[in-house]
Amino acid sequence: MSKKIISPFQNESETIQIGDLTVENRVDRVSIYGSIDITRDKEGLENLRQLKAILDLIAVELERTELPDKIAVVEPETVKNPFE
Repeated sequence: MSKKIISPFQNESETIQIGDLTVENRVDRVSIYGSIDITRDKEGLENLRQLKAILDLIAVELERTELPDKIAVVEPETVKNPFE
């Protein structure tokens, strides 16, 4: 299994899939959703290591910067489909 990695908070284009768990990179947040089973086998251990590596990178990035108490997350604007 290849090692997947992201650069937290550096772009809007990276997405990683681990099992049914999705990690999406944004410049103001990293979204993690879905589910993953950490099974008691080599595949489960690899999934755990990938998830831990991603969480460790996120923590390092957050810890190296002075952070505000809370950011205002701007939701994307919904626009009318021009093809309808």
